[in-house]
Amino acid sequence: MKKNEIIRKIFQLRTIAVVGFSPKKVRPSHYVSAYMRNNGYNIIPVNPGHNFIEGIRCYPNLESIRENVDIINIFRRSEFVPDIVRSAIMIKSKAIWMQDSVFHNKAAKDAKDAGLMVVMNDCILRQHKRITGVA
Repeated sequence: MKKNEIIRKIFQLRTIAVVGFSPKKVRPSHYVSAYMRNNGYNIIPVNPGHNFIEGIRCYPNLESIRENVDIINIFRRSEFVPDIVRSAIMIKSKAIWMQDSVFHNKAAKDAKDAGLMVVMNDCILRQHKRITGVA
């Protein structure tokens, strides 16, 4: 499947766990997640340092989330990706999205081998705007 097809399929999913969600409004994880939430996606913050961010229950890790998660959006450094992908596979998510400058080829292969769709080193907000035409 080509990257554009994968991205379109991912955008049909609705629940996004954001690993590395920051409470600071100026951080990309915050404003990208706010954009996705404003465009109809269910956002679940994952950050062990907080119980709530923007009034939304925040979880310390993917395994502690008690609902189905479709997309794992990663805002952590690349060296943390393998553990996040292992957790994503364990909770049976459907997609991994590694934001700009986040990439890990082996973890991406592991995710694909487990049946997950993968986007690496790209911005979910930028791609959503491009595909939907939202300004």
